[in-house]
Amino acid sequence: MSWGFLRDLLSGVNKYSTGIGRIWIAIVFIFRLLVYVVAAENVWKYEHDEFECNTKQPGCENVCFDRFFPVSQIRLWALQLILVSTPSLLVAFHVAYRENREKRHNQKLYRSPGEIDGGLLCTYLVSLVLKTGFEIVFLFLFYKLYNGFKVPRLVKCDMRPCPNAVDCYISKPTEKMIFLCFLVATSGVCIVLNVSELSYLICKYSIKCYLKMFSKKQQ
Repeated sequence: MSWGFLRDLLSGVNKYSTGIGRIWIAIVFIFRLLVYVVAAENVWKYEHDEFECNTKQPGCENVCFDRFFPVSQIRLWALQLILVSTPSLLVAFHVAYRENREKRHNQKLYRSPGEIDGGLLCTYLVSLVLKTGFEIVFLFLFYKLYNGFKVPRLVKCDMRPCPNAVDCYISKPTEKMIFLCFLVATSGVCIVLNVSELSYLICKYSIKCYLKMFSKKQQ
């Protein structure tokens, strides 16, 4: 598939983000999307064909592969990238709504349609919460599906129609383990950045509101 739409989405939202948000976008684009497209996709390209069991029993390899890889790591990674990036659409839609509203009324309704304040601030905070939630959910899925972020060299399978407990060998386990650790590390960094940006925005606008109230009382 083409990942151009995701690149365009992240580039478009970049101008509405804070400094921390721009770092998050750079990490998603450079260290996750590009690594996925350029390298990781090829590592899992023939994972089913290269999965071998020491039996010729028809259907045995298929059921064993399905047991240990119920969802392909690379497809789960792709789904994670899409879902983590799409909350940014909320911000882009809100800015587009503001710009369209100004055009309809033919007057200046906002100091800057892309400035993070008022309703747009709430939308931005919701997008951060959603992105953090998706990251945590997918880390949990990877942990549960792949036995604690591990890719073993050998797995034993005794499911029907296998005649007995057979040994099955996973192709390129070390390489897959490296990419899995990289995925977990970048997800962890993105979670830290999202929480930091969320805290920064809440503190910034809380202080701003407090100072505004204080100045009104003084007057």
